[in-house]
This record gives sequence, C-alpha cells and structure tokens, in this order.
Amino acid sequence: MCDEKTIRDAEAWLRRSGRLTRREFGALSVGAGMAMLLPRAANALAVTAANVEVQTPDGAADCHFVHPSSGAHPGVLVWPDALGLRPAFEQMARRLAESGYAVLTVNPYYRSERAPVLPEGASFRDEAVRKKVFPLMRSLTPERTVTDAKAFIGFLDGRKAVAANRKMGTTGYCMGGSMTMRTAAAFPDRIGAGASFHGGRLVTDRPDSPHLLVDRIRAHYLFAIAENDDAKDPDAKTALRQAFDAAGLSAEIEVYAGALHGWCPPDSAVYNEAQAERAWSRLLALFETALA
Repeated sequence: MCDEKTIRDAEAWLRRSGRLTRREFGALSVGAGMAMLLPRAANALAVTAANVEVQTPDGAADCHFVHPSSGAHPGVLVWPDALGLRPAFEQMARRLAESGYAVLTVNPYYRSERAPVLPEGASFRDEAVRKKVFPLMRSLTPERTVTDAKAFIGFLDGRKAVAANRKMGTTGYCMGGSMTMRTAAAFPDRIGAGASFHGGRLVTDRPDSPHLLVDRIRAHYLFAIAENDDAKDPDAKTALRQAFDAAGLSAEIEVYAGALHGWCPPDSAVYNEAQAERAWSRLLALFETALA
C-alpha cells in the first residue's frame, strides 16, 4: 500500500537506477501516446472505447469502457490504484480488450470529482499529492466498494458486448487489490476470476480484513506481490495461502523479485517492464481458464 515506506523505497530506487522522476516521465509522455509504452496483444482484436457514466446510489460514476468491436465477451471490472483513473489505465484496459474482454475501468473517487483527479506525472513523493489523495482513499469504505461494485457489474451485464453466460473478472492495483476481493465475495455467482497487483491491506487484524472474506469467494485468483510490500509484511502471503487452501480455491500467490510497490502501471516511477509483462501474462492465463 502507498505509505511513507514505499515512497522512501521508490526514492532510493530512482537514485540507484538513475531513472527519470515520475514528474519528468509524465511530462515527456504527454502527447506521445501511452499506447507506445505497451506491447499490443498478439492477434489483437479491433476495439471500441468510450467514456461512460454509471449510475450508482451515490451519483454518476465516470468510467472508461472498452471492448472488442464485435461479439460478446467476458466482462472485466478494473479498480485502479490510488492515483485513480487516468490515461495509463485506459491503455491497459484497451490492451486487455484487444485480448477479448469487455473492460470497465472506474473512477473510484467519483463522489468527490471526475477523473483524472491529478495532473499528468503526479507522484506520491509530492506532499500536495498525498494531501489530496489520502482523504480520497479513506473515503472508500468497504460498504461503498460493494455498493459501487453492484452498479458496475450491473452496467456490464447490461451491455451487448458482455457475454451473460460467462463469468466476469476483476482486477485491482494498490488499493484496488482489496476491492477485487470485496467484489468477488459480494458477488460470488458472477465473479469467476480476480487479480491483485501490488495490492495493499489484503491481510489486516481488523474484522473486515479482505482475507477473511475468502470463504465467500468462488473466483480463482492471482496475487502479484511487490518485493518491498512482502518485506514489510511477510506473513500476509502465508495468510492468503491458508485462506484460499481452506476454501479449496485456486490462487497463484507470488512475490515478484525486484519489483517495488506500484511496478505495473506504465506511468509509474518504479515501472518494471519485465515483471509487469510477466504479471500481465499470468493475468491472461488466469482469465483464459477461469472465464472460459
């Protein structure tokens, strides 16, 4: 999870690597097209994309919906990281759609403001960013996550591009990891696969800890864990393994060597292309079997 330790880890890594800062990276990428940063899917399908609004009990959530231009395909609900819905996540959604999925990426902060909530190149290393994002993150209660998930799943089920006879998937990054588990637990008959990438607070000592929901989940899972997140809480992966084994559910739980918290989105200062591609390939493998 994004906190002072992960920020210090990122700073140290940037100094050692000599990489551009996130702000410099963002400035360079404006107008260049994030799609240039991500390989296209083999045999990529033609896709159709649109910004949409999904009605929830708390108002209209602005989201991005992209799907193959023809046919009906498994739906996927994407919960972005703490920096929210932005071009990098739209490009990841397009890439997933090109592989045959109807993808809804949401703005989890819609109650407060529309996406993007931060300018291009924003970084948690900036105090102003933290002051803005942390209250937004704290506003996303477990109850709100489930309420929103119901609306988002309902939206997907109402689209012709979504196959009603196939299970849905859900993916989450950083804070979104726990949201996938709450979604899968609340809608076990609809969610067949979940994936958490550098997910935060998946195992806590609170009574509403996500790992305590596993006995309600029927989805197969992928947990791609950042090396520094594991160093901070090495027992979390063991608790996840025990919970999934006890429930008799398939779960791939792995610490990605050399990958820091936030390594998957291509606009991240600590983006690790090799490990991000590996995590992406494991996601496609999961969806291919669990959403067949």
